[in-house]
Amino acid sequence: MTTPISIVTLGVENLERSRKFYEQGLGWPVSSDSGDEIVFINLPGTILALYPYDDLAEETGLPSTRGLGFGGVTLAQNFKSKEEVDQVMAQAKSVGALILTPPVDRHWGGYSGYFADPDGYPWEIAWGPDFEYNEDGSLKLRE
Repeated sequence: MTTPISIVTLGVENLERSRKFYEQGLGWPVSSDSGDEIVFINLPGTILALYPYDDLAEETGLPSTRGLGFGGVTLAQNFKSKEEVDQVMAQAKSVGALILTPPVDRHWGGYSGYFADPDGYPWEIAWGPDFEYNEDGSLKLRE
């Protein structure tokens, strides 16, 4: 299956709070296709959707359990410089994100840090010395 991932959906506790965090806080473009029950954010190559947590759990058929701790998934954005990483992390912190780990040089040769959004989803903000980018800014990996 070589079809790209088209939508990543986050189950959120408070839809309006999450919309404000991403749209007003981080400046991400919300689609006019959004409504009272779901928010779509247009990102290059992928759409990020925000959907009420309990409703999303019900749709998946999985139990609605919440808890602290690592859930086995991170989301990432890659940038073209360490300075951009620092800027994005500072912006996220200024709008209420919890800084999980500040940006540091990593063993793999890059530079990254993590913040948690209002629902605790961990976002890695990263730069890598060997990363290449497509014209739309998306990460380009070798085949």
